[in-house]
Amino acid sequence: MADNSKPVYLKLRDIIAASILDGEYAEGDMLPSVRAFAAEQQANPLTVAKAYQMFQDQGLVEVQRGVGMYVAAGAVDKLRAMEREDFLKHVWPPVLRQMRRIGLSPVALLDGEKA
Repeated sequence: MADNSKPVYLKLRDIIAASILDGEYAEGDMLPSVRAFAAEQQANPLTVAKAYQMFQDQGLVEVQRGVGMYVAAGAVDKLRAMEREDFLKHVWPPVLRQMRRIGLSPVALLDGEKA
């Protein structure tokens, strides 16, 4: 389910993060240029630059001036830990509340049971 209240730069950040975690961009790989990614996503280049800056600030990418931006060594593990923390703080609690409302236990869900 898409979060329509989320700012565009965070949505773009999520797309990049998913691409890194899914292995589309491995550590050491060059990310698309700001202009190329903006065109691909039909987004403003300044908005893409803001998303990329977040990755740079978090140490997930390295910039080689005049060349491009590369996925930093250790970025996958760091990003996975950040995403896990976000999931446990923001995504899981409402899911768990809904499961409790409908009488579905986490164990039953993981076992593939209907109740």
